[in-house]
Amino acid sequence: MIEFRSVSYAFDDVPVLEDISLAIDDGEFVVLAGANGSGKTTLLRHCNGLLSPNSGDVLVNGTSVETDLIAARSSVGMVFQHPRDQFVAATVGADVAFGPENLGLEREEIDRRVGAALEAVNLAGRETERIDALSGGEQSRVAIAGALAMEPTHLVLDEPFTGLDEPARRSVLSRLESLAAGGTGVLLATHDLRDVLGLADRVVAMGDGRVVVDEPPERALEQLAGLEVRVPE
Repeated sequence: MIEFRSVSYAFDDVPVLEDISLAIDDGEFVVLAGANGSGKTTLLRHCNGLLSPNSGDVLVNGTSVETDLIAARSSVGMVFQHPRDQFVAATVGADVAFGPENLGLEREEIDRRVGAALEAVNLAGRETERIDALSGGEQSRVAIAGALAMEPTHLVLDEPFTGLDEPARRSVLSRLESLAAGGTGVLLATHDLRDVLGLADRVVAMGDGRVVVDEPPERALEQLAGLEVRVPE
């Protein structure tokens, strides 16, 4: 479980998050909706200690992120909106292997995880390709594979479909659905619900740094007007 307890955060004394209390259970698929500037990305970056709250606390599997940062980052896989922000190696295989290598796993297990993660995003067999030679959509898929290779209890994604073509989107959606069914919690931030509403157990919408909607999908749709969120027709 990821749990936010009365989390507030300000940047240069400007409030960005205000008294957020929210929990994402194991195996739950939660869509975090809201316009740009609503606080979605800032909230996500608290899940594994990239940001620390000014007040309140964030817990992962019952342990405060501030208390055990390594445990939080092993349990929460993060996929950024701009994948270049998280690449650490020049080639596809080396980048996806980076996280498992830092867990101290055996080479055979690292290779298994890399292969499974790349297959999940339709990049199997492309380990030796340079990341800087890939398209934007392919780079997004490498970033998702890097998070999947950690086999986290929770996967947190910030606008993960930016730049993906239709086959890639469908592949990623299918993988996210199977992960949630297998017990992995998914927290996915987006301003466009059209691809993900059918997978969501809950829709949490933010506005001006606060949670303004927290409902099952059908009821949430009735409350999203005025939040600059794109919904299915």
